Parts: sequence; structure tokens; C-alpha cells
Amino acid sequence: MGAKLSIGTWAYTFGEYADNPITMEEVAKRLGELKFDGLALGGFKPHGHYDLYPTKDDRKKLVELFSAYSLTINSYAADLWGYPFATGGSEVAQKYVEAFDKSLEMSVDCGISIIRVDTVTETPYPGDFKYGETWDRVVEMFKECAEKAKKAGILVVWEFEPGYIFNKPSEIIKMINNVGMDNFKLLVDTCHVQMCAVVGANQYGTKEVLKGGQLEFFEMIDGMIGDVHIIDSDNKLHDNHTSVHAPFGTGVINFEELIPAIVKAGYTSEWWTIDLCYWANAWEITEDSKKYLDSLFTKLNM
Repeated sequence: MGAKLSIGTWAYTFGEYADNPITMEEVAKRLGELKFDGLALGGFKPHGHYDLYPTKDDRKKLVELFSAYSLTINSYAADLWGYPFATGGSEVAQKYVEAFDKSLEMSVDCGISIIRVDTVTETPYPGDFKYGETWDRVVEMFKECAEKAKKAGILVVWEFEPGYIFNKPSEIIKMINNVGMDNFKLLVDTCHVQMCAVVGANQYGTKEVLKGGQLEFFEMIDGMIGDVHIIDSDNKLHDNHTSVHAPFGTGVINFEELIPAIVKAGYTSEWWTIDLCYWANAWEITEDSKKYLDSLFTKLNM
């Protein structure tokens, strides 16, 4: 299929980089020098937020910046985190809808075919949490987003993770089935799969883990994968919230075994996105991360 590599630009704006982010111009130049095929554009300020590129012409220039370095934007991570619609009431839900609509428009104008969403409400679950009502609210919101995106020819991918509600293997599969849209699929981040399906971190109620680990999980989600973020896991959480995105070779994941399993589970895209979210020296280890995957994909004849 010919694997193509991208990297999430949020790694250069979050955590240690929050007070001194790497600019879009610097990111484009460096990724071009390293011969990346593309990038997953973080919709977070000061990178790809729609407010920073308000017109079609602004967005055209952003795409041209990347094109000048032979880079394609393979996905868009919308900035929705300020609007926990599942538990925040109707006004918050409306703001989520508005932010998604603007993010979708940004994706269309930039020619991006995939947009990322999540459940936003953080774990542990709120004290007044009503599981059934909250579940239905998320299903309906995701369905609404997918319906809008389908009209624009865009795929919506849900990134489940231990830091947000509905993170058990059975819930992940049920969500895809309940939304029931052919353009609504999973964004699987390999470190999140480890923490959700193997460790069972931050789960609600009875813990649910799989004896067969990640390989069993990918068998369960056959045909449901829309996008892949690839990074190692040390079986720990970052600030007791999201998964630690450990550099390749420093964690527990056997990628030589896992990557074929992902392909076998029906992942047909050529794109694989490195995710160094919250890693303190993400900028410095970007080159080594790409070299690791280049070598691995060559070994796997991909």
C-alpha cells in the first residue's frame, strides 16, 4: 500500500512547548527537511485554529506553506476541548456545534479529508453522572457531526482515550455501531489502545481489559478504523489523564507485530501519524521517530 508518514503538530504546542511553541513555518521547514509525507494539523492556537486563518485566502496560503515543502495535511484535530457537551448543558453543547462547524469549514477549505473529535468530558466521571443520558447525548452529537461531514465528503474519526468518558473496549465498539454512519470511524492511537484495552485506566465501574491485549482489540474493531496515531506506551498516564506518548523503543508495544494486525483489521489508508503529544523534547526526537518507522516499514515491506 505504500506507507506515508505524518506527525501531529500539537506536539510542538502542548506541554513544555505551551509557553514557547514551534511556529508553523518552522514545523513546515523541518518536516520537509526530514522528508515527511505530511502532517496532522492541530487546530489549536497558535497553529491551525480557524480564527487565525479566517478567510479562504488565508487557508490557501497555509496549505501553500506546507505544499512548498512537499507536505500534505492528512487530518485535522479540531479545537473542541473547551466545550464538554456531554455533561455541560445545552449552551455548552451549542458552542461545541459551532466550533465543530467552523472546524469542518476549515477542513473543507484546506482540502483535509479527516477531522478528529472526542467526548471532551474528562475522567473520572462527574459526581452527578447519568450514564444512559450522557451516552445518548454523545451518540446524537457524533451522528450530527458525521452527517454534516458526509455532505462535505469528510470522514469523522473519534479518538477514544483514558482521559475522556467511554473508554472501555465494549463502549468503543458500541459507539461506532450506535452512531451507525459509514463516515464515522475510530482514530486509534496505539498508546491509548494500550491504556484502554490492556491496562484499563480511568474506566467507569467494573474494569474491562482484554487478555489478548492490543491484538485482540484490533480483531474486535475490524472495519472500524479510520485513522491511526502511532507511538509507544509505558503503561502509564500523563498527569493521571491521557496516555503517556512514549518515544518508540522505550515502551512495551511490539510494533513489528502490531502494525500488521492493524492492517489486517481493515485499515486501508496509507497514512500513519506519529504522535509525540506532551513529550518534553518532541522537537528534538522527531527525526529519530521518523527513522524508527522508516526502518520498521521497510522491514515490513510497507
